[in-house]
Amino acid sequence: MKRVYLALALVLSLHSIAFAQEQQFADIGDLKLQNGGVIRQCRVGYRTFGKLNSDKSNVVVVPTWAGGTTEQLVSSFGRGRLVDSSEYFVVAIDALSNGVSSSPSNSRLQPRMRFPKFTLRDTIESQHQLLTKVLHIDRVKALVGISMGGMQVFQWLVSYPEFMEKAVPIVGSPRLAPYDLVHWQAQIEALMRDRDWKGGNYAINPSREVDFAFGEILLTSPDDYNRRKTREQALADLAKARRDTKRFDANDKIRQTQAMMDLDVSREFGGSLERAAKAVKAKLFVVVARFDHVVTPGPATEFASFAGAKLLNLESDCGHLATSCESKRLDDAIAEFLRD
Repeated sequence: MKRVYLALALVLSLHSIAFAQEQQFADIGDLKLQNGGVIRQCRVGYRTFGKLNSDKSNVVVVPTWAGGTTEQLVSSFGRGRLVDSSEYFVVAIDALSNGVSSSPSNSRLQPRMRFPKFTLRDTIESQHQLLTKVLHIDRVKALVGISMGGMQVFQWLVSYPEFMEKAVPIVGSPRLAPYDLVHWQAQIEALMRDRDWKGGNYAINPSREVDFAFGEILLTSPDDYNRRKTREQALADLAKARRDTKRFDANDKIRQTQAMMDLDVSREFGGSLERAAKAVKAKLFVVVARFDHVVTPGPATEFASFAGAKLLNLESDCGHLATSCESKRLDDAIAEFLRD
């Protein structure tokens, strides 16, 4: 009989883990925006991993990157990975306009370009409401985010400085550098000037080949890209992208990109990044990539210096993808930082 109970306990445990990793949603009502607008009937997607301890002191929040979803983050959690879900209770949260949480592509009341412009400050407000009002979590062990996830971590640091014990923004930025602003705006222009755009009321995603090409050019470095791809592969990939009608929704991308471009955590500190950094209460570990062309490392490096934070500079020629090329080094460093 004891074996039966043990077997049943194992099945229930596995079922619980599987269920926890499934997509979940929180309806937080109308979300009032910084610009005075409102996202009607705002819905926030999330997934949880691991077990919450009795005093709720092991929570690690992980927001998604640009165009990313919590489904894409599943492989990042576990022993020896980005965050160890056998030790921490991980809450991965879908950012606004990622096609899962409230977005132009899924909003019934505010579809397509009727979906209001929002900021990353609004995005973390939706996350704060999820954590405090739905999950009843008032303070977390850490926030960890990659790329736009890292940008959200920087915003969390100044908007809710007492909310987290530690923070790890990875290849993110407290405000985009001039180079970053130019390439992100170019991507918006490519989408909106395409003949298929039709004011956002397109039948198929516009500018598919160009949108793909931006990612190929910016995510890595010429040396890395030319080492991994042949001429034939590059041309075949462009042709495939031209036929791909299921790329990340263009309206979703535009609203997320506008939110990233608007980000400036120094805004409430008279434009001083130093004053913003000095307001940080959490223990901070900033990760940048030396050859990053998507989120150039200057502002994050400067913020880390002002805050007296630990800084890790990824040196590979993989550019923004250095987080993958140097994943073991990164994962080990984060694990050590979270344990300190």
